[in-house]
Order: sequence, then C-alpha cells, then structure tokens
Amino acid sequence: MHKRVRFLLGVALGGGALLLYAWSVGVGGIVDRARTVAPWALGALVLLVVAEGVADGIGFWASVRPLGGGLDPLRSVQFALAGDFFDIVSPAGAASSEPIMSRFISVATGTGYSEALGVRGVAKYVKAAGQILLSSVVGVAVLRGDAAGVLRTLVAGVVAVLAVGVVAVAVGGRLARLSVAVLTPVAAAVSTVVPGVAADRDRVADAVDRFRSRVAEFGDRPALVLLIVLGGLLEQLLVAAALWTLLTALGTPVAFLPILVVVPLPQAATVVPVPASLGAYDLLLGGALVVTTGVASVTAATAVLLFRTTSLAFGLSTGGLCAALLRGWRPGV
Repeated sequence: MHKRVRFLLGVALGGGALLLYAWSVGVGGIVDRARTVAPWALGALVLLVVAEGVADGIGFWASVRPLGGGLDPLRSVQFALAGDFFDIVSPAGAASSEPIMSRFISVATGTGYSEALGVRGVAKYVKAAGQILLSSVVGVAVLRGDAAGVLRTLVAGVVAVLAVGVVAVAVGGRLARLSVAVLTPVAAAVSTVVPGVAADRDRVADAVDRFRSRVAEFGDRPALVLLIVLGGLLEQLLVAAALWTLLTALGTPVAFLPILVVVPLPQAATVVPVPASLGAYDLLLGGALVVTTGVASVTAATAVLLFRTTSLAFGLSTGGLCAALLRGWRPGV
C-alpha cells in the first residue's frame, strides 16, 4: 500500500512539474506544433525508440557476462527492456529499479544478489562515463557563446566521474568496511520484514566482498567494458537522432552534434525520486536543447514531449511484457 501511495505521489509531483513546464512555454503552441509532425517522422521516431531499447541490451549482456556465463543476447534485451519498465513504475524511478533488476539477474544467473548489484553498478558507471566523455569532446568543438555553460556542466561531470573512480580505487578497503558498518543494521531491520535477508555482520561482510570481487573482474576483461561503452554511445546516438528527426519535422532543422552533446545531461534527473524522472528529465532536456541549438522553447518542448511519450509508451508496453515474463507470466496460462 505504501509503495502505491509513493508511486501516485511521485506521478502527481512529476506530472505537475511537467504541466507547469508545458504551461510556461505554451500548451496551445505545443499542441499546434505536434499536429504538424508528418507521419513519416512519427514512424521514424518509433523505430529509433525501439532501436534504442534494443541497443541497451548490448551493455546489459556485457555487464552480466561475468555472472555464471551471463545471459544470451535475446534474454539480455528482455532484461534491459524490463529494466526500462521498472524505471517507469518504481516509486523512486531508476534509483529503486536497479535493485529490483539485480534480484532477477541473480536468479537467472544462479549467483548472489550482491554480485548482480556489483556488475550492474559498474555498467551504470562505465556507460555514464563514456557518454559524458563523448559529449565533452564534441562539445569543445561545436558549442559556442551561451552554450558554453552546458560545456562547463559536462566538464564538471567528467571531473566528478573520474573523482568517483579514483576515490573508489584509492580507498576501496575503507569503503568496504564502512559499507559493512552501515549495512549491517539496515539488513537487520529489513530481515524483520523480508525473509531470507542476511542480518548478521559476517554475512553482510561476505556480501560486500562478493560485490567487490565482481566489480574487480572487469579490470581483467576490458572487452566487456568496451562493449558497455559502445552500447551506451549507440543509445546516445539513437536518442539524438530521434530528437533531430522531430526538430526537423517541426520545421526547425538544426545541426546534429549539438543535440548529441546534451543527451546525457538529463540523466542527472534520475536523482529525483519520482517514477521515470517525470518532469525533471523533460525540463532539463528541453532547456538544454534551447541553449545548444537555438530553437524556440515551444519547439524544443514539443520535440521532448513527443519523444518522451513514445519512449514511455514503449517502456510500459513492451517493457511491461518483458517484466511480466520475468515474473513467470506465460501467454494462455
């Protein structure tokens, strides 16, 4: 019951922010422009959104490969799409969906939950680092004037990502001990509600060690790290292509590279604990497009809302079907 209330509250807050954003740029203008989008552009949008969802399976396959041989490519795509579904329906969005997916991964690969969480944590970090680095390199070449603020944000993101990596390597042992100290009372509290959760300090320490060992495995398997990066960059290209297609169909053709630069920026919205980062993601992406491409706010908002409507619909439908299959549902049963 609490989860349902939190979900509805998150949707209300995110939806309210989204409505406020649409109202600020002009709801009527958004509707009028959306009606002018040609059917070919909408068809291309759907294909690009589907391709982006499938491309997510590349990094997923590579990230779980160390776990008992991992998953086959088709199952990896299924898991990736199910993850998109849980991003949308989880009360805290992406922040709470990854632990859910780690549980499914541990069952499918016959490994521990902490191990699954470890490899997925590496995948998220590597994917974000690759995308931000690409955006920074391209941004240096193409962003000028008012868009320089976006470039500074990207550079700050690169510094932050590198700092996290350096700290994790330099004080890994201390972080592990701190994690055990913090997680032991948490596990004890959770074990009173959820059966099977390890509550004693030794078992928590063992779980943390298994988490770290799985993370360390990627140091000996650079090909997997490269695949995760390439999968993330392909996703970035497909999202940028979808937005570029929409802006072109709206009668405001712009250069492709400035759009490519801003794609990773809205990921910062995942820290906002609402389903699908509703409202925060849309506002950040729309604002970044205005700054880097020079299009009108109402045009950027129209493109963003069309893209998000399509991606959320795909995540709820196809992703929901994939999630149902993971939970044991079968057609006709």
